[in-house]
Amino acid sequence: MGKIAGFLLVLFLFSACGKETNQVPNVGINLSGFFTPAQLSDLKANGAIFIDGYGVAGIIIAYNIDAGGGGYAYKAFDRCSTVNPEKKCAVTLENAYTVVDPCSGAKYSLLDGTPTKAPAKVALRTYSITISGNNYRVTN
Repeated sequence: MGKIAGFLLVLFLFSACGKETNQVPNVGINLSGFFTPAQLSDLKANGAIFIDGYGVAGIIIAYNIDAGGGGYAYKAFDRCSTVNPEKKCAVTLENAYTVVDPCSGAKYSLLDGTPTKAPAKVALRTYSITISGNNYRVTN
């Protein structure tokens, strides 16, 4: 009985080792503001804007994303790449639907934050966003 318990303990310890979660730290977000004319123009032209000073590496607010039924929706993500998040490398806009980590070359979809190119394996951290007219609120 002792050998079985020992074997199970060793198996459990080895199965827990080496798992890399690449989780971006969970920081409190309570950001409220309004879209300036320049930000609205950027949202329409580029599909996303960046707001620095919040989250781990800044916030992305994305727009013009197919909401499933052919509509549009807003999404909010942390700019911190999930590849080596301790480096706090901020993703940059590649196009209206993709951001890229300039440190590792990883890419993420702005549809839902999922990785689209290695070495990324974990999605961008998402935040809740509500829009009322030109006002927005980003929270977690």
